[in-house]
Amino acid sequence: MESYKGVRDFYPEDKAIQNYIFKTMRSAVEAWGYEEYDASILEPSELYKAKSSEEIVREQTYTFTDRGGREVTLRPEMTPTVARMISARAQELPFPTRWYSIPNLFRYEKPQRGRLREHLQLNVDLFGVASVFADAEVIAVADFIMKKFGAKASDFVIKINSRELLEDIFKKLDTKEAYKQPLLRLTDKKEKLSESDFKKSLEDILGGEKAKSFFEMLYYGEALLTMMIESAAAKYLNGLIDALRARGINNVVFTPTLTRGFDYYTGMVFEVFDTNKENPRSLFGGGRYDNLTENFIKTPVPAVGFGMGDVTICDFLETRDLLPNVSSTTEVWLAVAPETDLKEVYVLADKLREAQVKVGIDISNKKLADQLKSIEKRKVPFVMVVGPNELKSGKFVLRNVQTREEKEIGLQEIPGCVK
Repeated sequence: MESYKGVRDFYPEDKAIQNYIFKTMRSAVEAWGYEEYDASILEPSELYKAKSSEEIVREQTYTFTDRGGREVTLRPEMTPTVARMISARAQELPFPTRWYSIPNLFRYEKPQRGRLREHLQLNVDLFGVASVFADAEVIAVADFIMKKFGAKASDFVIKINSRELLEDIFKKLDTKEAYKQPLLRLTDKKEKLSESDFKKSLEDILGGEKAKSFFEMLYYGEALLTMMIESAAAKYLNGLIDALRARGINNVVFTPTLTRGFDYYTGMVFEVFDTNKENPRSLFGGGRYDNLTENFIKTPVPAVGFGMGDVTICDFLETRDLLPNVSSTTEVWLAVAPETDLKEVYVLADKLREAQVKVGIDISNKKLADQLKSIEKRKVPFVMVVGPNELKSGKFVLRNVQTREEKEIGLQEIPGCVK
């Protein structure tokens, strides 16, 4: 039987890759002072209805009624959950608060490259600071993680915009309130539409002249920041870009069409894109969401963060040939010779484990030649044949599986050779 469509089974070699990805992520964010948290995959459905994307809530959530008559949802994202948790301890927490998590998330959508129905995602969030330095730090953390994976600045681009700047553009064009959300959602999908379809959709919302003006403004690029000289959001974005470039992060590009799909974003938004033509897609993104805690407490806590999914990052690393060679977590495989007392082999293995060596024993009772044939498939770095003579003499031949180099050593020397 196959697994449920859009989810994954992780065989040991797949899990080793995933563990590498998460170990790298954890190491990177903890270097910046972020602490790990977690929560249940089940949340009251109401948590997502107020601020998440309407499309996600209406079309993509796994929602059901439990036996107590409560409507619950398998979390499609982590940000509403962390906002709830921060709100519950807002009077106790020392701000700025830096948290991260790597939860599994569920969305009912069409499985395709880079997008599944279940994935795991690093979430990095900074709470309690509304300044440009918080935004710059979160983007710098994202850049730091990419570099930790071995990526060069030329391998990815950081596209940046501001929801506040878009609001200023709406004001400049005297856009009706009812048109704003449809415009944001349409702009967010712009890269998936042809230019003619995008213009037609704009005209359907705004009418001819305003649609033309809005379309032109989206194509001014960085000149738009100069043109919107009276806009506080434009000044903020210029300051943010300057702060990032001062840190040596020069692959930042102002992108006025970038909106991000969630309704709770209030300010800066960003997305990281692969520059490889074989994988020209968004890898991950985030932004500022200062009002989300208002759902739970009267005084909102400013917040900024991002989510980095394991599927798109794995695709990126694979495309860039940055994935590591996978080996077994077992360090030494003991092949057992005929007529060997297995009880004594287990005693030997226990002594090695006490010395922090990870040991596996072949208890198949197969011929020694057949045991050794399986070694390369196991991807264990060292193998050692154990028979009555070896147990009696205390001398063992340790073979490096990759180099085929062999060395006769005593029990006490094995940990040093393996490590």
